[in-house]
Amino acid sequence: MDNFNQLLEKYAELVVKVGVNIQPGQLLIVQAPIETVDLTRQIVGKAYEAGAKLVQVEWIDEMISRIRYEKASEGSFSFYPKWEADKMEQFAEAGGALLHIKVPDPELLHGVDSWRVSTAVKAAAIAREKFSQYTRNNIISWSLIKAPTRAWADKVFADLPEEQRIEAMWKAVFAINRVGDGDPVLAWQEHIKQLKERQEFMNNKRYRSLHYRAPGTDLRVELPEGYKWLGGGDVNASGTYFVANMPTEEIYTMPHRTGVNGKVRSTLPLNLNGQLIEGIELTFENGKVTRFDAKSGREHLAKLLETDEGATHLGEVALVPHDSPISRMNRVFYNTGVDENASCHFALGSAYPVNIEGGTKLSKEQLLERGANVSLTHVDFMVGCAELDIDGELPDGTLEPVFRKGNWA
Repeated sequence: MDNFNQLLEKYAELVVKVGVNIQPGQLLIVQAPIETVDLTRQIVGKAYEAGAKLVQVEWIDEMISRIRYEKASEGSFSFYPKWEADKMEQFAEAGGALLHIKVPDPELLHGVDSWRVSTAVKAAAIAREKFSQYTRNNIISWSLIKAPTRAWADKVFADLPEEQRIEAMWKAVFAINRVGDGDPVLAWQEHIKQLKERQEFMNNKRYRSLHYRAPGTDLRVELPEGYKWLGGGDVNASGTYFVANMPTEEIYTMPHRTGVNGKVRSTLPLNLNGQLIEGIELTFENGKVTRFDAKSGREHLAKLLETDEGATHLGEVALVPHDSPISRMNRVFYNTGVDENASCHFALGSAYPVNIEGGTKLSKEQLLERGANVSLTHVDFMVGCAELDIDGELPDGTLEPVFRKGNWA
């Protein structure tokens, strides 16, 4: 790409100004794979230009994670350092912002014992539970973004010669984030406006439930009293607007914890902590998974469902038209942050308290009473396809089409 450096600078400016929307005097933590050093340096520069007080970079080397899973003693995996959790809590209390370049290698932990991975993930979730409330309640600004790594590019663009894959991935990352010849910040402002219009439309409908039908899927999802559809971004506790996922094409809300019944089949692979799960099939009765299967990676799915009681219930329902920019690329990205924006999806695990009126001020017990799910985990899986139909049940019991053949009706 002849204009690569220009596009890279635009992308860095976009994620700083729109993603975390750094304010003067604010702290910023950037979590970045070591392969993304050029983008990370641009982000650091743009953050200081925006007035950041301090930018701290935490480098990620996934091979070091694999070495631990292969060689550490079993006692290692139930341990998570308290000082790390304390640091993140203090950072959040100071009103800092978090920017994570999240691109896990889809094949990273192939062959690694599922118990080791699930135990380490759960230990981290328990230790960081207080910090997670700052993000799940949108108290601080946080944003998950994408950038090419060799492992990711090799998986997604395996049909291309090896020397072309990184450039192809960069082109895809720029495209899905609306980074091109124009001003991506202005493009995102228009995009967010359109998502907000769809969000308001759905909120005004006040559907009692949604009924999904597709090959392998026949699922009724009740919505709790006072639910709210959100999309695009949100406002943190200081009144600053930020976008938590880039790209984003969804509007999302919470299902009623005990109001999900029927069967659902996933339509895209799930990269769960570096372990792939394909062909997920779940049966729900009164909100709880009673049967499950997968074409591959079933043992990883089983460990996910064993995380805690809430892991067997849904916490999110999200709508994305099949005819969306990422879906039109006709390529599986093996990265939930991208694939979920090409497809309608659900999430097993915790609901976002922001999706119910007054939810950010409620205790766990109060959230459960209102019908919101509570869990240590939150894992999205994709269910959208060109054959998906969704009906909405109005307050008077009338059914009307919401999606037909994968798109808004």
